[in-house]
Amino acid sequence: MHDLSLLGRLAFRHTPPTKPALPPGRHDLGLFETRDYALVVPEGIDPARPTPFVTLFHGGGGSAEKIMPILRRHAEERGFLLLVPQSLLPTWDIVIAGNGPDRERLDIGLAEVASRFTLDPARFAFAGHSDGGSYSLSTGLSNGHVVTHILAFSAGFMTVLAQEGSPKVFIAHGQNDTQTPIATAGRSHAAKLRAAGYELTYVEHPGPHASQPAMVQLGVDYFLSHPGL
Repeated sequence: MHDLSLLGRLAFRHTPPTKPALPPGRHDLGLFETRDYALVVPEGIDPARPTPFVTLFHGGGGSAEKIMPILRRHAEERGFLLLVPQSLLPTWDIVIAGNGPDRERLDIGLAEVASRFTLDPARFAFAGHSDGGSYSLSTGLSNGHVVTHILAFSAGFMTVLAQEGSPKVFIAHGQNDTQTPIATAGRSHAAKLRAAGYELTYVEHPGPHASQPAMVQLGVDYFLSHPGL
């Protein structure tokens, strides 16, 4: 039998909180000595009530500090928890050689947030830009038992080795993206997902590979207004 963890399957399951909630603000979680995870907690969160939750993955060569600004304001203003992991190496393991330490660290990070807050099982999203978008697509589609939404911006590839569930997918891609050309990335991903029967919102914009605030806004709106099953 295959070890599904090597295929990207997470062990995470929703459980009631067992630790004190963290106060509003940005927190380093202290889980790892190298490239720790960060969590943004908005004002007014009741840890006993289900709260929407987004995990945001950075691009290649990126960091939590570089990627966090694209969603931090949305999290603070619209009341969702924002977890920002960091890959152990310059980019995510699945890009380099396959699922390994980043998947293991992600399970630890998700469990830590769930130990302090009640996470909404109908609004549990993976999001990312560039390599982070690719990671959110690949890992999100492999973990549809918990991931309800995927928000992929300028994702270059989609590697799904253990497909499970049916998360709702939002993809935005630039027509002038020279790093991940739209024909072989965004449009190709959209065609495959539609053929597989996923609920997909696909948006093209005239921009380059850089993050587009208007597209992020659309993705957040989609996530919060279309709860998962």
